[in-house]
Amino acid sequence: MERHFKKRVRLNLDVTHRCPLECPNCQRQTSFTNHGLVPHGRDLSAVEIDMIAKHFKDIAFCGQLSDPVHHPKFNEIMSQLKNVPEVFVHNAATAKPMSWYIKSWQANPKAVWIFACDGLPKDSHKYRKNQDGIKMFEIMKEATKHLLSTPVWQCIRFKYNENDIEEAKKMATDNGINFIVVESSRWLTDDDPFKPTKALKSKNAVYENKS
Repeated sequence: MERHFKKRVRLNLDVTHRCPLECPNCQRQTSFTNHGLVPHGRDLSAVEIDMIAKHFKDIAFCGQLSDPVHHPKFNEIMSQLKNVPEVFVHNAATAKPMSWYIKSWQANPKAVWIFACDGLPKDSHKYRKNQDGIKMFEIMKEATKHLLSTPVWQCIRFKYNENDIEEAKKMATDNGINFIVVESSRWLTDDDPFKPTKALKSKNAVYENKS
């Protein structure tokens, strides 16, 4: 393990195999669920995470096939990683109660949280199947009270939300939340119903809250 990790700085890690969402273009759906297969992975143990973490300055719980907050011991993991210089948490699922989030933020207030909400909160479920976008917005607002860094609202641009980006951005900045627009490359076909009709002038445009 030492030999594989010693020259690396950042790690993107799926810490679990669990996710309650059914986003149509997610690899979890296209490579596994749609074919009747169980997604790869498992819940990493505290010992495994400790063995991995000591080799990196940055760890991102990226959620490529899962949502990290659904690891049964995620809050313990967050506390365990307090001494890692930078920890990033990508979260899209909203099944956890607000009280759970507060405990997680208190366990590691230095962590940077990136919340997926695609378009206006009331519409995010159109892609993020099983997500409560309105609850996600409330989670983001609450995060501003507990984290040392500004939480990030990450919005993937789709056909259904491409005309709502500015309104979503204003909702974010008015509530002390950073806003980032992401262009997806996961279109299943050229006529994918989620594919935007307009090109974005600046890819991965970040709007930082200055207040």
